[in-house]
Amino acid sequence: MFVILVYDVEQKRVAKVLKTCRKYLYWVQNSVFEGEITEANLIKLKTELMGIIDEEKDSIIIYRFRTTKYSAVEIIGIQKGGQDMFL
Repeated sequence: MFVILVYDVEQKRVAKVLKTCRKYLYWVQNSVFEGEITEANLIKLKTELMGIIDEEKDSIIIYRFRTTKYSAVEIIGIQKGGQDMFL
């Protein structure tokens, strides 16, 4: 499956969340990751992130897509991070 993950966490946890997300997904923009991931790896990622964040103060949103067949991405301005193939 293809996912887009966005997060908003307190500054003291940003580095740990960033490092964890980079193990599984491609960095696209500040606090935004995307990529193909298996269900098993998504569970691992979520488990690791839940061990880092404070659920009372932080937020992580994961958008899941079965396919990217009918999608398109438009970038205005500079392209940051990630890989050459986007959604």
